[in-house]
Formats: sequence, C-alpha cells, structure tokens
Amino acid sequence: MRRPLIPVVFVAALLCGGCSGGSGTAESKATVKPAAAASPKVVDHAAAIRAAVAAAQKSSARIDEEIMMGDGTDTFVVSVKGDFDWAGNRGRLAVDLSSPEDPGKKSPRLDEIFHGGTVYMGGFPELKGSWMSVRQDRAEAHYLLRAPANDPRHVLEQVAQIRGVSDRAHVLLNGIYAYHYQGTLSWETLKLRMTKDMRAKIDSMPEEIAHIPVRAHVWVAESGRLLRTQLDWRTGAPGAAMATMTLTDHGKAVRVSAPPAEDVVPMPSVGGPLTG
Repeated sequence: MRRPLIPVVFVAALLCGGCSGGSGTAESKATVKPAAAASPKVVDHAAAIRAAVAAAQKSSARIDEEIMMGDGTDTFVVSVKGDFDWAGNRGRLAVDLSSPEDPGKKSPRLDEIFHGGTVYMGGFPELKGSWMSVRQDRAEAHYLLRAPANDPRHVLEQVAQIRGVSDRAHVLLNGIYAYHYQGTLSWETLKLRMTKDMRAKIDSMPEEIAHIPVRAHVWVAESGRLLRTQLDWRTGAPGAAMATMTLTDHGKAVRVSAPPAEDVVPMPSVGGPLTG
C-alpha cells in the first residue's frame, strides 16, 4: 500500500490537538460579476487590503466566523458570532463547537466579553454565573488558524501581513460588489501569539508540510470596506483547516460592560477548543 505524502499524525497535532467533531466548510458563495463591469486595475493589491484592514480597525462590525479543523479522522467546527468594536477594543461574542455530521450535538456555549483590556469568559453551567478572566494581551492561540481567546483584532493583524497578492475576480458578495484578493501568510505571521509548544511543533514540521502555503482570501467592497477574510490550509492529505470571518453592520454601536467583580475569577491563561 502506498504511504501518504503528508505525516498525518503531525498534521493532527497542528490542527486538532485531540479535539473531535464533524466536517464542514466555509467557502464563499460569491457570484462573479459580469465581464462588462470588470474590476479596474489596482496597482498594489496588498496596499488595498491593508487600507481596508486599517479602516476596519477604526470602526466596528457584526462578526460571523466559522473555523473548520480536521486531521482526516476527526473534524470540528467552531462558530464565533457577535459584535466587536476595534476602535474601542470591546465586544461580546458567543462561541459554539459543533459537528455537521451530528447537528443535534453541540458543546455548551461560551460567552466572551472584551472590555478594558480583559477577556471575560462565562456561560458554562458549571460556572454557575461566574466568569473566568484573562488579560487580553496574555491570551495565546493553541491551534493553527485560531485567534487567542477568539480575539477579532488578531485576525486583522494577520490579514494585514498578506503577501504575494493577486486580484482574482470582481464578485457579488451578499449583494455587494467586491474585489476578491488572494495571497499567502508566512509561518512567522501564523505563529504570532501562539503557545510555545505549538510554535515548536511548527518549527519542527517536516519539509513537505512546511512548504504547503496557508492561503489568505480577502474580499473588499468597491467602497474600500472589508467584507470577509478567509485563511485556508490544505495539506493534500487527510487534514485541513479553514477560518472564515464575515463582517456586516459596519459602524454599529457596541455597548458592553464587565461582569461584577465579585463574579470574576482571574486566570493566568486559558486553553481549549472554544477559547482558541
């Protein structure tokens, strides 16, 4: 029997870390714009993306994010939904873990509040109304293509470092004409704020894995507004990861407050499939 080209065990360590679930995808369902209205030439596509990211970082939006991760045996889908104000660094997100193969089975929902440089995490029945908290700048990512504590700031910071950008198409996305760009992210960018153990795993990747690029897709409206980002790593063997974040309701007011101090339990760090 022919052996697979990619060491599946190593891919599993990068993607799932022992988690399980079902399979899923978050590919864009955008429609290509007719040729008569083709995209005008953009000299520096990366600059257009950075400008869209910078504008988003000065505003707020509704977030609908889906992260699919699998190792060829187990796959799970993390859903992150809520509102976030990048300018004010505040927001509230709901995080679920599910399996498309077993839609009736879901993990308990994790509620997250971002306020005052702290991430508050609650919602689990065993917490009985209490919240865990961690300093936002101390949270780390434990999996590939995950943001520390699901921090939306991290996603935009990585996307802004896209390289090798090409203008793929002019498309209609959710009723809005947008430019669809594609590039790649370096492994150094992907390791930002990642745990020491995960960074070490990436640094020790076999050459055949290290050469597989993580593709970055970005959709920018004709107005320059950031509409969607997608990070996509496909090994060509059993194993894949995809993280898609869609932004809507740009500029909406986001009002949140921290939980009462007596209900908060500070933690030095947090980890697990729901917390990134």
